[in-house]
Amino acid sequence: MAAVITRSKRYKKAAEKVVDPKPLPIDQAIDVLKSFPVTKFDQTVELIFSLGIDAKQADQAIRGSLSLPHGVGGKAKRVICFCPETLVTAALNAGAMLAGGQELVQKVEKENFIDFDVAISTPDMMRFVGRLGKVLGPKGLMPSPKAGTVTTDVGSAVREYVAGKIEFRNDTGGNIHCVVGKVSFENNKLVDNINTMIGQIRKMKPATAKGHYFKKVVIKGTMTPAVQLIVQM
Repeated sequence: MAAVITRSKRYKKAAEKVVDPKPLPIDQAIDVLKSFPVTKFDQTVELIFSLGIDAKQADQAIRGSLSLPHGVGGKAKRVICFCPETLVTAALNAGAMLAGGQELVQKVEKENFIDFDVAISTPDMMRFVGRLGKVLGPKGLMPSPKAGTVTTDVGSAVREYVAGKIEFRNDTGGNIHCVVGKVSFENNKLVDNINTMIGQIRKMKPATAKGHYFKKVVIKGTMTPAVQLIVQM
């Protein structure tokens, strides 16, 4: 028996504002989003892509990282760094909460330590970090060259992720969910962030993808209905 989804009165009231569900230009969609009933907290704005890719094909996977022009708001990310002793100071000075070599690998492995948001590693440490796949993989915390979290420049990488650099990847249905700011952001800043993210995903279209690439693109707040965007491919 399928689960019954119960919507709050606030959500239903907000949904009534989406009178015409046709796609809107980004600036108009933001106006609609901001017209929804307010909450006691500053809602996160999420950009969601439904892509025309075959998520089962490795050559059509979409994964990467990006620093948005105006950040995404919220708390600074908790970053750890797997690196040789010679780079520990650089990583810590850049904002890493923990940095180290095999002793940090053992902390994650033996203590099941996953109380962080991003893990960065130097390439030479990946032969040790690789065995953490079962712990970090399911949580989306495994360092990856595609995401820019495997690098020799740990100082810059740590600094960017602490400041709000985001990672994104498609799910099994070919969808990508990414944070692009807060409802309190000025409209022009949300427009800039959304356009930057769309441009990045557009550049990453797999050569083997067929049909419409952007099947549907929407923005929504944490507790609001989605508003569809006009997006050209």
